[in-house]
Amino acid sequence: MNKREAHYIWQLADWPAMHYDPAVLVKLLGEVSHAQGVLLGRLTDVGMLLRNQASLTALTEDVVQTSAIEGERLDVGSVRSSIARRLGVDLGALAPLDRHVEGVVEMVLDATVHCAAPLTSERLFGWHAALFPTGYSGLSRIRVGAWRDDAAGPMQVVSGPIHRRFVHYEAPPAAQLEVEVIKFLAWANADTSEPALIKAGLAHLWFVTLHPFEDGNGRMARAVGDLFLARADGSPQRFYSLSAQVQRERKSYYDILEQTQKGTLDVTQWLAWFLGALLRAVESAQQSLDAVLVKARFWQQWTAIPLNGRQVKLLNRLLDGFQGKLTSSKWATISQCSPDTALRDINELITLGILRRMASGGRSTAYELTAGSDDRSIVSVRLAP
Repeated sequence: MNKREAHYIWQLADWPAMHYDPAVLVKLLGEVSHAQGVLLGRLTDVGMLLRNQASLTALTEDVVQTSAIEGERLDVGSVRSSIARRLGVDLGALAPLDRHVEGVVEMVLDATVHCAAPLTSERLFGWHAALFPTGYSGLSRIRVGAWRDDAAGPMQVVSGPIHRRFVHYEAPPAAQLEVEVIKFLAWANADTSEPALIKAGLAHLWFVTLHPFEDGNGRMARAVGDLFLARADGSPQRFYSLSAQVQRERKSYYDILEQTQKGTLDVTQWLAWFLGALLRAVESAQQSLDAVLVKARFWQQWTAIPLNGRQVKLLNRLLDGFQGKLTSSKWATISQCSPDTALRDINELITLGILRRMASGGRSTAYELTAGSDDRSIVSVRLAP
């Protein structure tokens, strides 16, 4: 490629003057705003405890999935415990601390809970240091809490085997970063004219286009987007996860991003994709809220029954969407108890009407929750501590 020819949007003469066609986006903006209103309206009626549970669910998904997009698998229990600890949500027994999980959680919560605070270089450096507390990305030592220096060459997004690399994108040279970031932060902290949801989409695109750090740029771009979404919602509590939706639509996300970064400063199509994904994220959150409400109603129904810790743990696993079929052997493994104890736990729950044997056959008997059981005649049964 002739370096004097514009190939990426940051090389265009009018960069960073991105623009869009409001007429193309007005319908989507209305649909997203309506969906957000419906979701927040439902949450207004459920009380603080359930709102906190719904927020905990959304934030846990956000942290887990923003890392999954980058190929990192975080332990869901550790993430959930870390967020609950910070938000003061009672989960009973908490998972042990995980330094890497703690860093991602700190970044996401700072972006959303403190969304009204200015976005500064120091704040971004703090996020980056939280993501890489050891100073390493995998086995490679990286610059942490500082802009990249391109010592190893230009910052590129590549794919394919080493001998046949395909360059999807090349970021601005490190020498330009200070000026570029100053422009971005001035716009980010200014009272600009575009709708709040549009600003969130532009902020995500602008940051990931600068790619200012040696690693972690995708996660940080999503955190920047979440900050502006929280401002758009007018609430630091999160009830939906755009990162989870990006993970579900990962290929189309990277396709539209590459297309936009190699295109013109008309970013209408990027914003259409961003708003569409946001709409689907809010719709998915409606389903998550349904699950939270089902779980809450379940425990309200059985609140008078003194279940033991193993039973509470496994019932919560079932309510959260247990993968596969629950058998007595799986119960024993998850609860770290003997097979006899597991079977006794299960039989007690069957007697109470909380569990039932599944109709499907097989080598092992499987169990499921009894749908809609509200028989109050059994509340006097006392289970083993």
